[in-house]
Amino acid sequence: MIGTLIVWLIVGAIAGGVASLIVPGRTPGGAIGAVLVGIAGGILGGLVLDLLDVSSNLSWIGSLVVAIIGAVAVLFIMRKMNAGSSGSVSSGRRA
Repeated sequence: MIGTLIVWLIVGAIAGGVASLIVPGRTPGGAIGAVLVGIAGGILGGLVLDLLDVSSNLSWIGSLVVAIIGAVAVLFIMRKMNAGSSGSVSSGRRA
């Protein structure tokens, strides 16, 4: 159990770091945010592969690639949502 958690953190850190380099912009939460994005990406990628019934054929390198692709998707969505919400703040005054 502890070993699996440590592996998830390591894979998450690598996937989140690589995703941060691929997707332009700043990662929310810094290094910890990158690890969380990597873990979320790994979960997302794993779910997609389970739906496609492909996940049982992957090595740890394949799992890392899937986690990176999932982390890129999660980070891209997060940055798009963050960019859209920051520009829509009004001052509260009417003209």
